[in-house]
Amino acid sequence: MKTAIALRHLHFEDLGTLEPLLVARGYAVRYLDAPIDDLYAADMAAADLLVVLGGPIGAFDDHIYPFLRDELAVVLQWLASGRPLLGICLGAQLIARALGASVASMGVKEIGFAPLTLTQKGEGSPLAALGQTPVLHWHGDHFGIPDGATRLAGTQTCANQAFSKGRNVLALQCHLEANPLQIERWLVGHACELAQAGIDVRTLRSQAQALRSRLPQVARAVFSAWLDEIEALRPWEAS
Repeated sequence: MKTAIALRHLHFEDLGTLEPLLVARGYAVRYLDAPIDDLYAADMAAADLLVVLGGPIGAFDDHIYPFLRDELAVVLQWLASGRPLLGICLGAQLIARALGASVASMGVKEIGFAPLTLTQKGEGSPLAALGQTPVLHWHGDHFGIPDGATRLAGTQTCANQAFSKGRNVLALQCHLEANPLQIERWLVGHACELAQAGIDVRTLRSQAQALRSRLPQVARAVFSAWLDEIEALRPWEAS
């Protein structure tokens, strides 16, 4: 059986709609809680896919949260291995950092549901399945596009929303994995941030309710297309 390891920072920011898809495609899913688990003790060498999930800290905050140094080392090792790697929000920022790109504050929060604007390359990527479907944005930092990577999407607030590196690395600033049916966990878990940003919880709840069926369907299509690509690669062809 194939194995997917997910590095998690908050319990409710999990694989969401991606998890049942992975299970259906024959992956055994294993979570590691990055702040407390020993990442070096994990049997990473046997895993087929690594997903680095989101969290409310910065990719360069290792002077405050030392565990990020170990997590960054894992990302670097995974990049060097050529195996499939997916980063979401903080995870995408860590991949960008590992590849030498900048990660910095935007000076504003982008929180809510809105569609992505795909680049020409993005239109030819798995993200094309999104169409104009709004996805969840929840961040205040943004990443630069690493050298040799391909910019895939942006929004008016955040120009860099997604990039790929080779065919095996996909980095998403947005939370395409987030299940609209579980938005209440996000609203409670990030209540202080929402209040500070002046975001109306009722608006987010209403947006999620409107997308409860459509968004999981298109997210499944995007992730299925990406998994099709990476599963067709042999390790030495991955990059």
